[in-house]
Amino acid sequence: MVVRLTEDKIRTEADAVLGLSALDGKDGAKSGTGQITTFNQLGFQGVQDKPDGWYLPSNRNDVALVLEAKASTIPLGRPQAEELLKNIRIVNEQYHKTVGLLYNGDDLRVFKNLEEVEAPAALQAVGYYLGLFNENGIDKDHIYELTARINNCLHFEFGIKNLYHRMIFTACALVAKRYDAHFVADGKVDYSEFHQVILSTINKEMLRDKRQNFKLNLLGDVFAEIKMNLNVNSEDEKEQAHVRELIKQFIEWVTEISDCINSDAWRGEDVMGIFFNEFNRYKTKSEAGQVFTPEHITDFMYRILEVNKDDRILDATCGSGGFLVKAMANMIREAGGVRTEKAREIKDGQLFGIEYDREIYALACANMLIHKDGKTNLEQMDTREETACAWIRRIAGGVWEKDEAGRYVYRSGGVTKVMMNPPYENKYGCMTIVENVMDNVPPNTLCGFILPDKKLEKTGKAQKQRILKHHRLLKVIKLPEDLFFGIGVTTSIFVFKAGVPQNDEEFFTCWMKDDGLVTVKNKGRHDVYGRWPEIEDTWVNTVKKQSGDSTCKWESPKKHLSYQMPVKPFEITEEDFRRTAMDYLMFQQGIDAKEFDESVLAGVYAGEVSDDGENVTISIPKDDKR
Repeated sequence: MVVRLTEDKIRTEADAVLGLSALDGKDGAKSGTGQITTFNQLGFQGVQDKPDGWYLPSNRNDVALVLEAKASTIPLGRPQAEELLKNIRIVNEQYHKTVGLLYNGDDLRVFKNLEEVEAPAALQAVGYYLGLFNENGIDKDHIYELTARINNCLHFEFGIKNLYHRMIFTACALVAKRYDAHFVADGKVDYSEFHQVILSTINKEMLRDKRQNFKLNLLGDVFAEIKMNLNVNSEDEKEQAHVRELIKQFIEWVTEISDCINSDAWRGEDVMGIFFNEFNRYKTKSEAGQVFTPEHITDFMYRILEVNKDDRILDATCGSGGFLVKAMANMIREAGGVRTEKAREIKDGQLFGIEYDREIYALACANMLIHKDGKTNLEQMDTREETACAWIRRIAGGVWEKDEAGRYVYRSGGVTKVMMNPPYENKYGCMTIVENVMDNVPPNTLCGFILPDKKLEKTGKAQKQRILKHHRLLKVIKLPEDLFFGIGVTTSIFVFKAGVPQNDEEFFTCWMKDDGLVTVKNKGRHDVYGRWPEIEDTWVNTVKKQSGDSTCKWESPKKHLSYQMPVKPFEITEEDFRRTAMDYLMFQQGIDAKEFDESVLAGVYAGEVSDDGENVTISIPKDDKR
């Protein structure tokens, strides 16, 4: 039986989700719901219309909100939208930025001023809608520019030669800034003062949370180990002044980046990924092991695995934490914003990461801390080892028991999605990591791995058979050939369903030939022309429907375990036919075709060339023995 709700019921339901009544008077805002209060009473002189809900901040430069509620039996068509738009126009007389909501309990339409925008189908907390005007506010190009300045300063001025140390130095400054370190960019702060501010801020925060303490403690240790060639403690006044000026510039740049990250505009951009893309230009051969996932691909993976706010995400080779940061941002956004109880649940118990390298692990911790998350379950472990496998089974919330053969059997709970870009080289145990992860997450868990195109096919026969015996390859999405700029490897996304045998079932494949990004000199690959969002939507739909592009095809695991590049159709030209016929005639007469070609070519070089305007003639002398 369909429950029909009156407009009053819908209004009450909306207030419970939005939290409008609870915000009334907070920071001077007028907020509430009802059909008694007029716009005139809310400060819009002479306007007797009555909104169903409103949020009017004291600062008129901030975002306002107006709600139009309808009974569940009334569709949200054009007449209903016009009612809302009329109210938006009224509010716009005093506020430049107004969000309008049209809601009937089942359907929701959202407007930014007079323009309808896409938003989650479910009604969110008011904070989500107040942030809509800022969601495009981060200037990522400017962050790249600031990062380039920071990198050049640390590399060439301070003399920090190690790539990851430059990243960690910046990350620690950002973490300190996130925890309200008092940086003064007045040109009077020397290095020892600056260094001490970062360490003392990190150490002070170690009193708050036990797990967070370990991460902050590790950051402090790694930060303290960073060496530089610049004599920051020189007694020469000129050199001291130079150091103070460098610190002043560094503080200004870090503060600008921190302000961007802490704004409502942040939508999960991987700060460490941005740093890496810039710092990568200075990477040495000894630092070539880590391949950080481009940010737009982390978002694409999130979408094709259909991750939602209730999923529990694992990245067992998390690097700088890009997948986890992106998942956290998207899940919290879907939950209604960082102020919701669900957002706290996501941070506390739905994100899990493992990283083996100590310095990269420090970066991952810094990345999560910078993004206001100190409790994510990150561990420094080796996913090739049983210790990490046991951690995945235990900490991810699943219940596992050993069977008679000693193999762990899943019972309940646990991780629901895996997103990973494991190290590709055999010496790092790429396929061992992949197998260990799938063996220890619950059955039916969707696992997405970015791997070299032929990695699975080139895996040893026994391991390959073992993987397919226990896990099913569902999809292979070949990525653009130049995706990993400067790395020289072509990759695909391999989507598995863990714990379900292949049983010779075919798998879907396709090829995203182009992501719209272009290489910018000295800056890597960027979406200069804004093509990626449309391309991403197209490929998300293609992967979901498993059709829609000429590259789509199904493959048998008996034949291949990768996307198969199209083979050009066989063609034969008249010239090919003549050459083959001539070769056959010479073969019948015992003439060596290669010697004949060389002889003719030599005769041509020895001859004379004439041009009568219509024909070019090559004359070879009669006495030439060829």
